[in-house]
Amino acid sequence: MIRYMNKGASDQRRLVLVVCILASFVAFLDGSVVNVGLPAIVRELGGGLVTQQWVVDAYLITLSSLILIAGSLSDLFGRKRILQLGLLGFGVASILCAVAPTSGLLIVFRALQGVAGALLVPSSLALIIAVFGNEGSGGAIGTWTAWTGIAYIIGPLLGGFLIDAASWRLIFAINVLPIAVTLWLMRCLYHQDSKQKEPHVDILGAVLSAIGLGGPVFALIEQSHHGWSSPIIYAPLIGGLAMLAYFIRYEQRIEYPMLTMELFKVRNFSVGNAATIAIYGGLSVASFLITVFIQQVGGYSAIEAGMALLPVTIIMFVLSPRFGALCGKYGPRLFMSAGPAVAGIGFFLLLRVNIPVLYWSQLLPGILLFGLGLSMTVAPLTTAILGSIESRHAGIGSAINNAVARVAGLLAIAALGIVTGPRLGIAGFHHGVVAMAVLLLVGAGISAVGIQNSPIAGSAQKPRASAKL
Repeated sequence: MIRYMNKGASDQRRLVLVVCILASFVAFLDGSVVNVGLPAIVRELGGGLVTQQWVVDAYLITLSSLILIAGSLSDLFGRKRILQLGLLGFGVASILCAVAPTSGLLIVFRALQGVAGALLVPSSLALIIAVFGNEGSGGAIGTWTAWTGIAYIIGPLLGGFLIDAASWRLIFAINVLPIAVTLWLMRCLYHQDSKQKEPHVDILGAVLSAIGLGGPVFALIEQSHHGWSSPIIYAPLIGGLAMLAYFIRYEQRIEYPMLTMELFKVRNFSVGNAATIAIYGGLSVASFLITVFIQQVGGYSAIEAGMALLPVTIIMFVLSPRFGALCGKYGPRLFMSAGPAVAGIGFFLLLRVNIPVLYWSQLLPGILLFGLGLSMTVAPLTTAILGSIESRHAGIGSAINNAVARVAGLLAIAALGIVTGPRLGIAGFHHGVVAMAVLLLVGAGISAVGIQNSPIAGSAQKPRASAKL
């Protein structure tokens, strides 16, 4: 089969797409599979909601702060090489998470997972665009989005099965199998990376970004223990925000920044990333809140909690490639406006959830609308942003968008305790649902007002000159 796939450019494209899907699959899977394991982790290693937030956010902090420099590394040293390095690192970190003896060490190893995971997504998207080109990347990105989106949603289902069958530790150990398969398939890729002759890596920018994100996240999570008036809280909050401000200023001044500010002069790129903040802030909380709530409050088992979001997986698998293709034909604005609005209405339907938590009448209607809205949104959003910039910026462009999405989820989960309270109950769940719905509606409004169809409308149409740098 591999020999057949190596025949001709079309078969190489197919192999590239398979490799990129598998490589990104583990990063997206690990971003959600842990959610369903949080109650089991706390039962074995100790801790409460704060520990659960840190197990999720330790991964997101390093992923978010380093994904920008990872995008630069992809452009500088080659997509294929960075992808291989990320896969190896992710495999090692996953094994360490699987054997972690304490919650503190698990949090540390999750942070290491985020470091490796940062290398996977931007290099995957950049490799797709480099191989398929601007004209053919819309459908390929739609297929990639469908599978990686499925990874994010299927995580709770897979995690629930592994936890009920054996242990939460298997949700990390299972990563080794797809990583080994992906590395083997990459041996058959004949893509020649284009690399800069004199690479420059923005190390200081990465440090400033990590500190700038870490301070506010620490404050948001730990404020329930110390209070906002404590210097343990306001010092890292203020210091982190100051670091972020200096980071942006620093990136504008240096010759080789990891955050290419010039890209934000492209309308769809800047507006699309603004919409991403609101949309992914809502979506990222959804899996965390629903899977934890129905276990700890609703009394669902881990596998039942995982299966609760299975309809979303099915809907995305069927509809995401189709909406990606429709986006290439009609442009992204309609789908980026309607999709988040539909998902937001789905979340409002979850206000009907009460005790006892009934799946078919209380949860399922909202989950179905959530899945439909998510399918309408993700592929057009990615295509709108990356289709508006030149292919030579694909690595850093995809990294910026993924960083924005991860930061939005990171901050939303960190702030969740403020909305729900330190102990998650039915009232806190309702407050969280409203917050998610509002964020999605804000994202829909931003897209409706700001996104333009012209840069990517028509699958065979190249971006206009005004959309290029």
